[in-house]
Amino acid sequence: MSIFQKEKAVSQAKFLTSSVIATGVDYALYLLLNWRWFDAVMAHTISYPIAVVVNFYLQKRYIFDLKRKAHHAFVISMGFSVLGWGLGVGMMWLLVKLPVLCDWPILAKIIVTGVLFFFNFYTKRYAFEGR
Repeated sequence: MSIFQKEKAVSQAKFLTSSVIATGVDYALYLLLNWRWFDAVMAHTISYPIAVVVNFYLQKRYIFDLKRKAHHAFVISMGFSVLGWGLGVGMMWLLVKLPVLCDWPILAKIIVTGVLFFFNFYTKRYAFEGR
């Protein structure tokens, strides 16, 4: 394994760790909101943006080499996060309408999380490092 491949693997592992933490925040809020107050789509609509801000902080601090001004990285990152949020809300809305998922919206949330993981990795790398 070349040094470049090792660095990439370490970066992806760190990204996975920050994603797990932010996803924990997302799911905890989602489950609480869905259990107490809101339907699945609205709970996701609220929990995801909060987790995005947690994830930005972790990525800025521990993962990516900031090659832009912090506020520029934040604006670009949040722009991509808004796109991810919209994709996620749209996917949740569609998935919870499927008979197999309508009774288990947490499964829809898991599917959405998996899709957004890859979207987020590449867009955040661009936001922080410009590549």
